Amino acid sequence: MPTHRPLDKAALMELEPFEGLTPAQLRQPLTDADRAAAWADLAAQRFIGFDTESKPTFSKGEVSGGPDVVQFATPGASYVFQLRHAGSEDFVRQVLAAPKLVKAGFGLGQDQQQLRHRLGVIAAPLLDLDVVFRRQGHVHTIGIKAAVALVFNRRFAKSKRITTTNWSLAQLTPQQLLYAANDAWVALRVLQALALAEQDLPVWVEGVAPPTPPRAERAPQADGEAEAAPGKPRRRRRRRAPAAG
Repeated sequence: MPTHRPLDKAALMELEPFEGLTPAQLRQPLTDADRAAAWADLAAQRFIGFDTESKPTFSKGEVSGGPDVVQFATPGASYVFQLRHAGSEDFVRQVLAAPKLVKAGFGLGQDQQQLRHRLGVIAAPLLDLDVVFRRQGHVHTIGIKAAVALVFNRRFAKSKRITTTNWSLAQLTPQQLLYAANDAWVALRVLQALALAEQDLPVWVEGVAPPTPPRAERAPQADGEAEAAPGKPRRRRRRRAPAAG
């Protein structure tokens, strides 16, 4: 399998922009009726996009209380949930634990730790798309921007200014909502574009990476086959001839 080098940043900036989710496809369920409609859409899928957002920490030793926002996406819409809103936590737990819904996203290890701490559950089953790209020979971590460039030959813009905003606010800005919605929706679009069969995807049924199997023991040697000594072979010391008397 070929080993792929990381993308050149200058070349990445020259690509045409990737058209993400439109505001019309953004949903922020706040009522029971909204959440029922969201569940009907999500539950009809096999794979959904998934990501979280947390209030950033800037001081040494400061611990994040996140996630503050959890987002899920289907091909036609993205649903953004602020966990501070009534009813959001229970709904998000339901989706995270739904056994027939594979939650797909990028670099989800930290998300899982925060979800367990705040909600007492993790996303399962889970598909970390970074692992999918590593299986294809990419030795470096592939984030969502690099994945879009590789799969669509387009540049997916992510504003660092919005990334570091306060995600625990009572009212998120339209820019924050669209940013969060795209993180989940674009992950799903990448997965769809890869067009891999489900049996070829490294889905973690329990939401965590399965344990690495132990290395196979050496096969027994055939009769008469000498066992090679470990390490470098020893060099025989040559005896010096006795000096003439």
